[in-house]
Parts: sequence; structure tokens; C-alpha cells
Amino acid sequence: MAITDANIEEKGIDASHHSDKSDNGVINHKEDIQEETAHEAAERGRAATDKYGNALVHFDPAAEAALRWKIDLYIVPTVALLYLFCFIDRANIGNAKLAKFELELGLKGYDYNKVLSIFYISYIIFEIPSNMACKWIGPGWFIPAISLGFGVCSICTAFCHNIHTVSAVRFLLGMFEAGMMPGIAYYLSRWYRRSELAFRLSLYIVMAPLAGAFGGLLASGILKLHNFGGLHTWRMIFAIEGIITCGLSVISFFTLTDRPATAKWLTQEEKDLAIARVKSERVGTTEVLDKIDRPKILRGIFSPVTLCTALIFLLNNITVQGLAFFAPTIVKTIYPKNSVISQQLHTVPPYVVGAFFTVLFPFLSWRFDKRNIFFIVSAPLMMIGYIMFLASKDLMTRYGATFLIASGAFAFGALCNAQVSANVVSDTARSSAIGTNVMFGNIGGLISTWSFLPFDGPDYHIGNGLNLATSGTTFLLSICLLLWMKVDNKKREKRDVDADLAGLSAKQAQDLDWRHPAFRWKP
Repeated sequence: MAITDANIEEKGIDASHHSDKSDNGVINHKEDIQEETAHEAAERGRAATDKYGNALVHFDPAAEAALRWKIDLYIVPTVALLYLFCFIDRANIGNAKLAKFELELGLKGYDYNKVLSIFYISYIIFEIPSNMACKWIGPGWFIPAISLGFGVCSICTAFCHNIHTVSAVRFLLGMFEAGMMPGIAYYLSRWYRRSELAFRLSLYIVMAPLAGAFGGLLASGILKLHNFGGLHTWRMIFAIEGIITCGLSVISFFTLTDRPATAKWLTQEEKDLAIARVKSERVGTTEVLDKIDRPKILRGIFSPVTLCTALIFLLNNITVQGLAFFAPTIVKTIYPKNSVISQQLHTVPPYVVGAFFTVLFPFLSWRFDKRNIFFIVSAPLMMIGYIMFLASKDLMTRYGATFLIASGAFAFGALCNAQVSANVVSDTARSSAIGTNVMFGNIGGLISTWSFLPFDGPDYHIGNGLNLATSGTTFLLSICLLLWMKVDNKKREKRDVDADLAGLSAKQAQDLDWRHPAFRWKP
């Protein structure tokens, strides 16, 4: 409950409320409360909405726009660069495979797939614990620390000589990278409104397809070197890229600000505005950064929208991670006579096109404050791409299919995390919801490591058939989720907020989270 009658009287705010029931059974609530300033709304223990979820603060659009631009400049570039090298350090094993990685380590049969799987096992295990640790420690310290960890792991990969050592290093890499994607998504949710979040998430998640493009260019450039400190061929890729990651992570310890209240580059007025505008969208919330407690953690994990969106992200990640690891292999089957460097360069263009759509769909999501509809729009692009790959043996047709697949697949990272973030209330629930979503996504990543198997080449009917099935299921699930949210919102409109909240303390009302009677799903 945002403010009980007792709270209102204590704070000296003149308040009254009444409910009107319309002919269709919808209850229209109105609470007459004196508007707050941004400074008042930002105060800890004070709500920025009434008990019906109506904002108590009206913000100056020009001041918000100026603040948003300032946050964009100070926050987004650092996390985007870190995520770029996070994804490069994860996916560069695909580039190393083309440079005799398997041969030098003595990998045979399914050994390569086993090495990929080890990464996802630790990633999945540490996903939710990592995001809760991120909230507890603070993103400003946690994100640079894990970035340094996976940079060191990448360097260590350059010194592996058998499947056992490379598997151990990949397990540690997964442990450190587990907190990266959900940690940054949670971090940005501290700074941005619901409608703004998807586009800002896309500005760092776009680094995934760019990592495919830039990683291919960087790998081909590194392979032109004769040696690097006594290291040769694929070992140079891991060492050089790991060193770059470590350097960036050390710099980020000094550049990442934990939260608006501690930002030295914001004035006090800007800090109040940053806190109040986020708070004004969270019904029943009296503080943006609440204490971790079990009811809110479970609310985030077991929200119907979290679970369904996470399943969609799982299906999507089978395609995204499969494309990252096996795009070089697919290109090799299309251009078998080309040099290794030429094959690396041919993996770049599909990722560039995918990067464009990764930003375009979330940008439109920001403008329309909608997320789910873009799931429905993106899925058919992937379906058409895999149908082309399965139905044709023409090499250029298959290469063209990779462009369509990348166009539809990569935007889901931003859209899914934005959707689960928008459909919980508390900071704790948001942290666990994002962690759950990304955990499911990486179960999809684990499946993807077994979707393109050696015996299935060069056409990979199993891998492409599986991805056609997952994109089709994504399409159907997205439609069903949108319809359910609309139907459930209509049911919520008919509930009596006052009756449902009667007898509850402010703490109990806040712990309701998405079960709060004034809460509405936001597709």
C-alpha cells in the first residue's frame, strides 16, 4: 500500500478517496492527495504514488530529458564496452575452432560440445545467486569485479593444453559471466523508467551481435600476428582479448556509479528527480532500493509473466547462442575453399544487420511503451530464415538466411529483460525476476551447444529443424502471453482496492508486489 490513511495524516497531507463503479463492473478509484515535489517523493519511507497506483508527482519533460541524456552518457558506454568483451570472451572459442583449437587440445567427437556445455552449467547454477549478490554488494563494485574475473579466465584459456584444463577454465568463466547480463539489466533498472529501459538495455545487448562481428574481425587480425609473448594461433586470440577485458574492468571500478543517490556527477536536484521518477511507477513503494527479503524474491521468480517470458528467452537463446558458436562453422560449409581469415570475415555482415534490429525494436518499444508485440513481430523473421536453410541447398540462399535469423533473434535479450522488469514492483523482485529470465536463457544456451552436432553437418538438419521449432513456439507463446495479460488486467479493473488492502500494514501491502490490487500488467 503506497500510503495508508494514518501515514497521510502523519505526513500532514490532505487526503480523501472515493470509488465509483461503472456499468461494466470496473471500479474507478480516485484519491485526492496533495501533489509532492520530486524532493519529497525521493525521500526514503515516502511513496510517490497513491494506493491506487496514481503518480503524486508531475515531472517537467525538459528536465527529465536532460537528466536522461546525462545518465545515458555516464552509464551506458561503460556497461556496453564491458558486455562487448564479456560476449567476445565467451564466443571467441568459435573463432578459435577455425584456428586448430580442437587439434592442439586433442578434442575428438563430442569433446568440443562438452567444453561448451561446461560453461553453461556454471552459468545456470550461479545466475540467480549472482544477481542477488549484485544487489547486496552494489552493481558499481560487483560488475567491474566479475568483469576482471572473466578477463583473467580468458587469458588462462590461452595456456590450456587438454580438455580437462580448458573445461575447468570454462566453468570458472561461466561463474563470473553469470552475473553480467542480468546484473547490468538490474543496474539500469535503478536509473530508467519502464518505457525507457528496453532501449537502454539494447544499447549494451547490441554488443552481442557486434561481438560476433567485431570478434571475427579482431580474431582475423590477431591471427595475422606471428606470435604474442610466445603464444601462437588461437592462443593469441584468448590472451589478447582477455588482457583488453582486464584493462576495461579496472577502469570501470572508477567510472561506474552504484546508484543515483551516490552519483557525484548529479546535482541534488537531479538525484531527487532520478529517484522520484522511477519511484512514481512503482505502486506501494516507499523506497527504490528495498532490503532483500524472501517474499519479494519469490514474487519476482514466480510471477506468471516472468516464467512465460523466461521460457520465451530460453527458446530464443537456443538460436542466439547457437549462431554465436556455430556461425563460423556454417560459413565454413558455405565457403569451404576460402582461407580461415576469409571465413572469419564472412561471419561479420549477418551480425551487423542483427545489431541494427537489436536497437530498432527496443527503440520502437521505448516510443510505444510496448514490449510483447515485438516478440510477435521478431519470431517470424527467424522462422523464415530456418525454412530457407532447410528448404534450399543453394549456398547464397543459406547465407542470406543467416541475416534474417540474426535480425529476429538478437532483440529478445533487451525486450525480455525489460518485460520482466516492467512487470514487478520492488527492487528485490526485479533483481530475482531478471536473474530468473537470464537463467532460463542460458538453459537455452546449454541446449544450443548440442544442436549442431558433427554427424549432422554440413546441412545440420537437426540444428536448423530445432531452431525452426523454437522460433515457432516463441511466436505462439508470445501471442498467448499478450492475450492473458489483457484478460487478467480486465479482471483486476473490477477489484475493490480498498477492500483488498483492508487490515494490511504498509509492509504487507508492499510485499504483495504484482499481487497488489492496483497493479496492472504492462505488455
